[in-house]
Amino acid sequence: MIDYRLPIRVYVEDTDAGGIVFYANYLKFMERARTELMRSLGFDKPALFGGLQFVVHEVAVKYHSPATLDDEIVVTAVLSKATRVTFEMTQQVLRGDELLVEGSVKVACIDVQSKRPKGMPKDMYTILNSQLG
Repeated sequence: MIDYRLPIRVYVEDTDAGGIVFYANYLKFMERARTELMRSLGFDKPALFGGLQFVVHEVAVKYHSPATLDDEIVVTAVLSKATRVTFEMTQQVLRGDELLVEGSVKVACIDVQSKRPKGMPKDMYTILNSQLG
């Protein structure tokens, strides 16, 4: 099982007027970690594959403590489930050992034209399942 870790520095553009990371930006940080996890598995364009597209189907986020301007944080992505049409990841945002945010994301594979669910490429499904331990 891969526990992908993406280090990120918090910049002014990530924060609100009080220097606290704007809540929606954690979703952006998590998206980056998921994208880099997929890239590490050999999928360079994880959002679009020859007629297929990957879209967020469900997301749940729990905020524990805020990150602030200039913090060094780490965003994790761990594959927790894969079916022919979806995969799920659990994610955390950490500052050192402190858990700031945790969440889960379900990503669905759809046909670009019809926008309907469609099975992901067999090689991707095989690779994702091999990572589930």
